[in-house]
Amino acid sequence: MAEMQLTKTRIQAGYWEGVLTGAETVPEIVVTHLANPIGGATVREDPDVAGQFLVRVPIPADLLSDGVQTFVISNQATDDRLAAFTIVTGQPLDDDFRAEFELLRAELDMLKRAFRRHCVETM
Repeated sequence: MAEMQLTKTRIQAGYWEGVLTGAETVPEIVVTHLANPIGGATVREDPDVAGQFLVRVPIPADLLSDGVQTFVISNQATDDRLAAFTIVTGQPLDDDFRAEFELLRAELDMLKRAFRRHCVETM
């Protein structure tokens, strides 16, 4: 089986949209912000392309505030990160270091969960 790959197509009207390839069936995904799950994401088969899935993630307005907000999209079954997107609001940033830092924080949270799960499973 090919590795799943999620590619952003656009952000429009408060939704992040992308195309998922490499899955044989409709996968379940989870979207997190600061390690908290965000509901409402949908995955459906692309009617125009076999083996391709359309992903749509709502961007909750109540999570947007000054600064950098990073959302991580993962495969629920494996906890593998499929994609991430960052929204910057407020004062313009001189560098994108804050966005990178937020992405690293989100990935570290994912690794901590996976490590804890591994420890529980091997005990």
